[in-house]
Amino acid sequence: MSDLRDRIAALSPEQRAQLLTQLQGKKAPSDSLPGTYDVAILGGGIAGLTLALQLKLQRPSIRVALIEKQRHPVPEAAHKVGESTVEIAAHYLRDILGFDEHLQSQQLRKFGLRMFFSAEDNRDIARRVELGSTVFPPLHTYQVDRGRLENALGERIAAEQGIDFLHGFKVKQIALRPESETHLLKIADEAEQEQEIEARWVVDSTGRSSLLKRQLGLGKKVRHHANSAWFRIAHPLDIKQWTDDPAWQARVSMGDRSLSTNHLMGNGYWVWIIRLASGSTSIGIVADAEMHPFEGFNRFDRALEWLREREPQLAAILDQQREQLQDFRVMKDYSYSCEQAYSADRWCLTGEAGVALDPLYSPGSDLIAISNGLVCDLVTRALRGEDVQARAMVHDKLFLNLANLWLGIYEQQYTLMDNPQIMITKIIWDTAFYWGVFGLLYFHDAFRSIADNPGVATSLARISTLSNRVQAFFREWHAIDQPEITDAFVDLYGPLEFMAKLHTGMAAGLAPAQLDAQFAENVRFFERLAGQIISMVIEETADHPEQAGAMAQIQRWQTDPYVAELIARYRRESRAHPINSSWIALKYQLRERQEVLQ
Repeated sequence: MSDLRDRIAALSPEQRAQLLTQLQGKKAPSDSLPGTYDVAILGGGIAGLTLALQLKLQRPSIRVALIEKQRHPVPEAAHKVGESTVEIAAHYLRDILGFDEHLQSQQLRKFGLRMFFSAEDNRDIARRVELGSTVFPPLHTYQVDRGRLENALGERIAAEQGIDFLHGFKVKQIALRPESETHLLKIADEAEQEQEIEARWVVDSTGRSSLLKRQLGLGKKVRHHANSAWFRIAHPLDIKQWTDDPAWQARVSMGDRSLSTNHLMGNGYWVWIIRLASGSTSIGIVADAEMHPFEGFNRFDRALEWLREREPQLAAILDQQREQLQDFRVMKDYSYSCEQAYSADRWCLTGEAGVALDPLYSPGSDLIAISNGLVCDLVTRALRGEDVQARAMVHDKLFLNLANLWLGIYEQQYTLMDNPQIMITKIIWDTAFYWGVFGLLYFHDAFRSIADNPGVATSLARISTLSNRVQAFFREWHAIDQPEITDAFVDLYGPLEFMAKLHTGMAAGLAPAQLDAQFAENVRFFERLAGQIISMVIEETADHPEQAGAMAQIQRWQTDPYVAELIARYRRESRAHPINSSWIALKYQLRERQEVLQ
């Protein structure tokens, strides 16, 4: 004790005043009055349900009100989209929230990502270039019946002491009072009986309704414009039955293609096919707004006609199963962002209440996992008495920068979708980038502590510049090279050693110093990989300059200082760090193989 007194006495008057202020801020809050909560979560979809549970797990004494207008339990074939999870969301649900048993027994393990690119009239899937895995990657992902998952989360929430799950209620008014200890909410039940509740923190997870974002005028438009329609049929559609070609069937011997998130890729569009544990199949059309008018598929009969023209094999099955239609929903111009997501004035946005990107690669649940973690960090620190003013600003800038980086993967890229050569390169790049950047950082809880880790922050800024340049390169490549390729298969995982390494590296369990070093190494690897891609495209294009403007584009690449440095880095380090290149120049390898056979 005397040592503590001596240390306090040694402080300057300014330091003692600062210490007193901090100690006063750390006073335990008074006991809550009835109708008063630590956190009010507006919206009980997947974002709100998981946030409520995560807050309770991190701070058992917390009092949470979760307000959801839909009654629980919800229909198992919920009228929602978002059935496919990838590694971040799977880790969040399974390992952080403890839903391993549910995912294993009540959902389907996913057999990875699988793409089929257009060939001729798309009447024979065996002719289409296929990209996908031949083995289950070690880190599990899942195809999720959203209604089934939300019901399981709702049951868990309802059983938790300190969480009031107010389903069947809607939010009528949000009165933010940052100068007061609590904000004020007015809610109403299904009979329109109103009541007021107070909460220290308010988190908007109302999805696309975006109640708080609209109230505060924080909406932000983006440059990505696409539309979607999706529906479910009560039939377990099996893509393996589309052909009896023995060579095609033999490509995948250790897994089941029907358990992949299957994508049918075309000119400015893609169609998903996802089998679900309930026996239903989810099917969605996603298309560039300028290339495919929304009115062409915004009703089921129109969507079916649209598919007959572009994806006749799928349309023929749907014609046979149309009586099994369970629902149909559309979403126009679905992508958007926000000006601010977190505030030290004790409010936050999470899930689609803040940002919505694109369903390709299934990032929605990943963003929920990242955002909910940042929200929990702010709330729990504030409830302990910490001043979160600076941390809220850092978290807000980080999350919106991440969302913007992710959005760059989609902006102006739908025009590439009928080019299997470029799309295979892009998908492998995008998947590797996801595992080696977003996945590595999330699995190691680095986003929450990035304010305390300047090394990770510096590497993240560096990799962001690289990602944006590579995405632009794919468009430039497409402008001079649009090949016709059929009858090819590319293994997304097995033969590519760097893919396997990046995948398992997400769950390596690194100490903070090790994580800094590994992330820095990953950044250097992606710079080498970008240099390799650009070098090979330049070499192959120079040898086959059939497209107009090819040589001029090569010259622009070679005189771009940033691109030139990527190429130089690759050439300097390629002997010490060789990288498999079979997936980059696929069309030329196929041409050479055909010439040998002739």
